[in-house]
Formats: sequence, C-alpha cells, structure tokens
Amino acid sequence: MAGYKETPRQKMIAMMYLVLTALLALNVSKEILDAFLVVNKSMESTNESLTAKIHEKYAEFEKQYTMNPNKVGPYWERAQNVETEANKLIKYLDYLKYKLVEVSERKDSLEIMDLFYVDTVINGVRKKVLDLASVPTKDKYDATTFYMMRENKNGEAYTLSKKMQVYRDTVLNVMNLPANSDRVGLITNGPGISYSNADGTPQDWEQHNFYHTILAADITIINKIIAEVRSAEFNSLNYLYASVSEKDFKFDNVAARVIPKSTYVFKGQKYEAEVLVAAYDSKTQLDSKYLPGATEWNEANAGRAQTVAGEEGTIKLEFNTNTEGLQKYAGIIEMRDPATDEIVQYPYSSSYYVAPPSLTVAPLKMNVFYIGVDNPVSISAAGLSKDQISPSINMGKLKKDGSDWIVRIDSKPKGQSIATVSATAEIDGERLSLGKSEFRVKRVPSPSAEIAGMTDGLIDKNVFLASAAIIPNMKDFEFDLYFVVTSYTFATVMNGDWVQKNVKGNLFTDEVKNIIRNGKRKQKYFFEKIQAKGPDGTMRSLNPINLELK
Repeated sequence: MAGYKETPRQKMIAMMYLVLTALLALNVSKEILDAFLVVNKSMESTNESLTAKIHEKYAEFEKQYTMNPNKVGPYWERAQNVETEANKLIKYLDYLKYKLVEVSERKDSLEIMDLFYVDTVINGVRKKVLDLASVPTKDKYDATTFYMMRENKNGEAYTLSKKMQVYRDTVLNVMNLPANSDRVGLITNGPGISYSNADGTPQDWEQHNFYHTILAADITIINKIIAEVRSAEFNSLNYLYASVSEKDFKFDNVAARVIPKSTYVFKGQKYEAEVLVAAYDSKTQLDSKYLPGATEWNEANAGRAQTVAGEEGTIKLEFNTNTEGLQKYAGIIEMRDPATDEIVQYPYSSSYYVAPPSLTVAPLKMNVFYIGVDNPVSISAAGLSKDQISPSINMGKLKKDGSDWIVRIDSKPKGQSIATVSATAEIDGERLSLGKSEFRVKRVPSPSAEIAGMTDGLIDKNVFLASAAIIPNMKDFEFDLYFVVTSYTFATVMNGDWVQKNVKGNLFTDEVKNIIRNGKRKQKYFFEKIQAKGPDGTMRSLNPINLELK
C-alpha cells in the first residue's frame, strides 16, 4: 500500500472506509445505550408496581387505625412519618433527573419539559415523566459529571448521598435496626465499604456511580435508588403493621366471602373454592349448606341443599364441571356467635364459568410457515402454563425455544399445503386435547437482486466498482436468512460490439471489473439470468439489473 502515491480520489475512498469503521464502532455503543434504556424502563415499571403496593398497604393501615385509633395510632403516626420522608426524597430524585437532563442538554426548564417529558397516568395519577430515549445527549457524560462531582466534593452526588443516609437512618430507627444493617439498602459510604474503578483505584460511592457516567446510566442509577427508597418504605411499613397485633383489631361487620381457586376452568376439571367468614380465626367451628344452580339462598330451597363441614375456619366446596357455560350456586354458613352463643347464618352466592379447552398458536413473525427456515411461534392455552402444554405438528419438526417454539419444515409433503399444530395437556391426571390451529405452508419469497442497492438507473463508476458483487436483498421480510447467487450473465456494448460474460458466484470477476473500469459515461451494463439458491434448497431466477454510468 505504501509503494505508490495515492490519488486524491483514492484518499477520499480510504477516508470513507475510516468513517464506516467509526460508524460500526458506534453501533456497538448504541447497543449498550439501548441496554441502558431497556433496564431504565424496567426500573420505572418496577417502581410503579411497588408504589401501587405501598398505597394499598397505607390504605389498609389507615382502615385499621380508623377502627381502633388508640391501639393503632402510635404505629400509624410513625408510618406517616416514613411516608413523608420517602416522598420528600423521591421528589428530590425526580428533580435530580430533570436537572441532569437540563445540564446535559443546556436548555431552559420549559424546553426540557416540552421536549423530553410526556404526560402519563401512574397509579391513577396524571404526571409528566421523562422519556429518556428522546434525549439526544443521553450518551454524553461531560456536563453531568461536572454537575454531580465538582471539586472539593461540592457536586450534587455528595448532596444525594447525604440525603440517602438521612432517610436510611429514619428507616433503621423505625425498624429498630443497627446502623450497619443491610436490610434496607441505600448504603453509600461507611466503615467496611469500599469501591474501586476498573484499574483498582479506590473511589468513594459518588465517584463510583457518577464519575464519567453517561446521562442514560445516571438516570438508570437514580431510578434504582428510587426503587431502594420505595423498598425501604415498604419494609418499614410492613414492620409497623405487623407490630400491631391482629387479634386486637375491632371489626364492626361480619360477612361471608367466597374465594375461588379459579372462576374459569376446563371441562372435566374440578371447580374449587374456599368460603370463609372474615374476623374469625381458625378455631372457629362452622358448617355450610349449599345448592348448585341457585342464584341466592332462601328457606324454600333449603330442603334440597347439601351440607359440608368446615375445617380450620374455612369451607371448601368442590363441583364437577361436565356442563359448559355459566354455573351458579348459593348457600349459607352457620356458626356460633361468641357473644350470644346462638347459631347465626351468613348467606353467600357466587358463580364460575366452565369453558372448553382453547389452544392459541401465534406465529411471532409471519402468519404462515416458510419452508427451510425457523418459524418462531407462541403456543398457549387459557388457564395453563406453557410448561403444561405438549404440542405436535403434522409435518416438519417442532422444537422448544425458551418459552416459545420453533417450527421447521424443510420440505413440503406432496399435495399438502396446510400445517396443523395441535396440543394436549395433563390436567388432574388426565390427558386432554386442547384443540388445533392450521397454517399455510409457503416457500420463502425470492429476493431482489441489487448492486449497491440498485436494480436500474445511473450509478457512479467508483460506487459501481466498490460494490463488487450482486447482493440478494430480502425486502420487508422478517426472517434472518440469505440467498446465495450462484451465477449470472454480464453484458455491455464495447466499441460497437456486444460483449457478454458468464460468471459463477455473485462477485465481479477481474475481467468484469476491467470492463467497468474502462467504461465511458452513459455506457450501459446488463446483469441477467441471475440464479440464486435459497435456504430451502430451491434455485430461483432473480430480476435483471440494468445500470448506466454517470
């Protein structure tokens, strides 16, 4: 390469290859960046779910406080204090995410909210949430590192760690845990805690998390801290709630409750349910009378009722499900009132639905099965886990692929164009048929033969030579598969004569390259009789390519 002097055009082409190499390197970075976006989205979903559980627990706690304020009051006050401190820290963390975007993007606050925040409803509350994927500088770290670190430990990261420690101390105090406990997370710096970078250089918690960390990672880390804050809040709330003895709760109402194992069962299965009375412990003696087919209990149908004895404070009902459709039943629970020593009746009613087995086979890419390729499908049935299902196919092979399946048909049986996927499952010791689904079987469509992405038109000579091959392009086809060009005919007119060459493979031969290299402006080149072999083993005749030099 160093034995001759390059022309300006050759230098330009070499520079283009360098740019291409750089772009390929950026593609790797993009995959890593996409991974951060996926993890961040998952963290946000986890935080939403945990926040919903916390709200439910607070509501339950408040209900108990309303029933017995004297007993529950001290614990409820401490729970409210934890809630206040948690919300205060979450508000600061949300502000910190906003501030990092503002610093990174160098835009004013109104622009940040308009460009990168979207309206959404979380747990019934409408709020603006950061759309990290839309932030252009999510892969940059200079401005955010300066903001978070600064000199003399004056960066926002140090303020963050202090606020985390204050909140951690609050939770530890509520749960009566020692300062070195790891049960509530939110650990930053302290005795026995050390961090280091990839070279082994010691770091503090702030440097380890926010020094030269891209914006996408910063936001993900903050969402992880939010998860720790909510988890610590949930743990402390459960601790306080458990500290109140349930036997001291005062209930002002007693009602029968039906708890079905499932209200949607397959024909042939048994319907199971528990009927219990709230506020009575497992020592309570109770019995039940019930009548299948009744919508409500009354004395007129009591004579036809069946009786079942209770066990450990619950009633367990069992019905055969030989009839499809909506099934109803009603009954009463009889128990002794501890205050009056009299038998008291509590009526109940419920329903369930008996359905035939229902198999769902859903191709994950195309709604047909292609010959010679792996066709991913999802196979499921209502009420069953995927591990319980045993599928089969009438042609080709069906193999497990994680939680889904792969259909592979290497050749279509003569006279058959429909593949049938059926399945069975073992339910209550019996093998039941779940049904079947049918799909058309087709051969893979032919690709488009292209040179430099073109099938006809004007082309630059250098681009023409650089392409150096005919590429079969599977346009708008979801599968990752390739055709191989096995031969083609190359032709052009040179000095008034028709020149034609037969070529094996898809590459330009040296002879073809020389003809193109010596071509003149507006000279036309024809690539015809292009043959390609598909993944299913069939030979295809592809479209011709006609190109003209600019």
